[in-house]
Amino acid sequence: MPASNSIKFFLTFSLFVSCTAFAQKSKSVYSFNKAPLTPGSYVELPLGSIKAKGWLLKQLELQRDGATGHAEELYAENENLGAGSDWLGGKGSGWERVPYYVKGLVALAYTLDDAALKTKAEKWINWTLDHQQANGCFGPEGMTDWWPRMPMMYAIRDYYEATGDKRVIGFFTRYFKYELQNLPAKPLSEWSRSRTGDNIEIVTWLYNKTGDKSLLQLADVLVKQAYPWTDIYTNNQFFYLGDDFHTKHMVSVGQALKFPALKYELTGSAYDKEAMRKGIEHLMRDHGQPAGIGSGTEFLAGKSSAQGTETCTVVEWMQSLETAARVLHDATIGDRLEKIAFNNLPAQFSRDIKEHLYYTMPNQVFCKYGDLSFNQDYIGGILLSPYSGMGCCRYNMHMGWPYFVKNSWAATPDGGLAIIAYAPVVVNATVAGNTKVNITEETDYPFNDKITLRIKLAKGAAFPLKLRIPGWCKNASVTVNGAKVSGIKTGEIFSLNRQWKDKDEVVLHFPMELSSSAQVNNSVSIERGPLVYALKLDAEYFSRQEHAVKGFHDYEVFPKSAWNYGLLLDTANIKNSVKVETAAMPENPFDAQKQPVTLKVKAQKLPNWTVAYNGMYSFDVPYGPLLSDQKTEEVSLVPYGTENIRISCFPQIGKPAPAKQSYSANFDKGEMLGWVYYGGGWYVRDGALVSGSNAGSGDGAQGPKIVVPGASFKNFVYEADVAVTSKGNAGLIFRVSNPAPGANNFQGYYIGINAGANRVEAGKVANQRYTPIASAGKNIAADKWCHIRVEARGGEFKVFAGEDNTPVVTFRDAEFNNGAIGFRAYNTIAKMDNVKVEALPD
Repeated sequence: MPASNSIKFFLTFSLFVSCTAFAQKSKSVYSFNKAPLTPGSYVELPLGSIKAKGWLLKQLELQRDGATGHAEELYAENENLGAGSDWLGGKGSGWERVPYYVKGLVALAYTLDDAALKTKAEKWINWTLDHQQANGCFGPEGMTDWWPRMPMMYAIRDYYEATGDKRVIGFFTRYFKYELQNLPAKPLSEWSRSRTGDNIEIVTWLYNKTGDKSLLQLADVLVKQAYPWTDIYTNNQFFYLGDDFHTKHMVSVGQALKFPALKYELTGSAYDKEAMRKGIEHLMRDHGQPAGIGSGTEFLAGKSSAQGTETCTVVEWMQSLETAARVLHDATIGDRLEKIAFNNLPAQFSRDIKEHLYYTMPNQVFCKYGDLSFNQDYIGGILLSPYSGMGCCRYNMHMGWPYFVKNSWAATPDGGLAIIAYAPVVVNATVAGNTKVNITEETDYPFNDKITLRIKLAKGAAFPLKLRIPGWCKNASVTVNGAKVSGIKTGEIFSLNRQWKDKDEVVLHFPMELSSSAQVNNSVSIERGPLVYALKLDAEYFSRQEHAVKGFHDYEVFPKSAWNYGLLLDTANIKNSVKVETAAMPENPFDAQKQPVTLKVKAQKLPNWTVAYNGMYSFDVPYGPLLSDQKTEEVSLVPYGTENIRISCFPQIGKPAPAKQSYSANFDKGEMLGWVYYGGGWYVRDGALVSGSNAGSGDGAQGPKIVVPGASFKNFVYEADVAVTSKGNAGLIFRVSNPAPGANNFQGYYIGINAGANRVEAGKVANQRYTPIASAGKNIAADKWCHIRVEARGGEFKVFAGEDNTPVVTFRDAEFNNGAIGFRAYNTIAKMDNVKVEALPD
């Protein structure tokens, strides 16, 4: 059962005494959780304590010389980052845009120790600190929204950790008193209500600095006013709030992933502790993509390979995982963080990090200008540009790499250090109370499986070093000064607790075995360690325009080489099917043309797998296995994030499965396994499949459909219970092929009910046009179940509705003779249950 909504502050006396005694003995320079917060959470090392090396440093330098370093020139309007911004006392209206940017700017500036970037950052920070209002509020005086202050608080917190600026503690103290006084009368709403975890994280940070008990009261108020994220994640309730945008908006969902962990620090509740894990399980089952993240365009968008992920979603999932890893100490969190960082994040950027994509897709064959038919559609949503899609991402994206660096290691309350994510860095920290340590992490990981930790100490010290053993690694090994360490277990955090001395060396070896993972439509993705691999495409870039800031373009990207391949794989023993070729490590490994690790695999083209109706992306990966009469070729696979166009969900070449004789689904387990949706938002509630309230700008929101590609029938009886509201219509679709987002973007037949018109309707969709075929009057009660049955034999169709034993509609049509079954709604909220299909003999 869920924990009480009120925060239960707790800690046993003995544990309090124990922690207090340790703190007094060790005199740690870090501020760990004070009672009554749950003990044990790691803390971030101060910004600047971790410096990037190797390929990771190159990403930061590209960002400095590209998108971040030139952001104020690119977005120089007063409404954005101009000198007249209201975040500098001007007349502009910068809302979230300035705080997003400054959050990433501060992290990049002090991680690189770059004087020019620091000067830019300090301009914004100093104005904000020096212009706090008398009542404690901060930011532009006319801004009443709580939300934009939350990302700015991260920027100011990070700045304090890097500089020790004495203004900051008092600044936060005054603002949080203002919040405590004013939230009852002006509660959180919309963005601030969905992203409350950001606020709570800074509140608990300050509490651990000052011990001010009023901060716990504020945390209590914030938790109570936030969306019930713990319930939402635990019970898969993302679509339960109807037209409410935020609980199904994947950026907000990703940003709130840290909320249950932060709440757990306040409550100690197992329910809160487990909520993020359960939420991710739901999200990946229903919306998961190959690189470890959920789709969202912008609403949760299902598992189709032609659905996208927003750049904001990528960086917010990363930050939430970074925060949660410090609280929950679960190795799978670090695994997922790495997978997203090493695959999704570089995929969002051009190779020089000057341009970005608002949306990227697992199977993306173009970057271009045009309509996508997504729920939230932007005509430049997959244009590679400094201005791609909506403005949020061009400001929020800057934190991705620098936050990954600063969160890759953490301090532990037992005087040690923990590695959250592996990458080439140098760490300067304090251990065992007040002993300074320098650790160089030498590695080309994730492109190489060896990590060497070189330890420098002025004097010996005993402290634990907590190592995350990846869940994908079956035969991990750890040595200290050449001696093998025992007790290493896959998917666990191993604590290496010993007396350390100068020049000690720890070597971690994580052999990267090849694996395949199941994806939509029975397709597969190929993985090696934390990297997902994609078809290497010969990409051709065309500049639509160069912007006033020289070197920044709007690029369209097209494949010059074939992309529509299926793979010949032995998934039971993938080593027999895939060859690994290695080369020298380049300066920037996120470039498909300069790869240290390339995979070779046999493949055949699938000529019938083509570009979708709108010419913006491919049709969804065809259901396999399937046969090809094309010649066998050897193709190259490169890491997912090394190019802006890719195929990462591959159909399998092989003997097709026998035709199904029956299919059924009743959704009683709360799952819609095998159902793939194209437009809208679909979910299960109370044992029924529901089309979500998903109002949006795109055509896909108006006529959403959900299809079972693995349930294809020729002659059959197809029946189900259907309910619709008083507006619009919904019903069964069958003999479906080539589904894509967009109301009329499929081929096949439709039988539906219309409660507003009291009518049963039959029609078909061909060439993106719906054609009515037949209809009949029928009393259809809104929001009540109506049983629909269709008998299809060749070109003859009989339709039954309700309890009638005689057809209400009959018709003849021979255009489509085989295809998948599914469900379609048009301008209505519809439900479906008790699905049954039985094949009829030819």
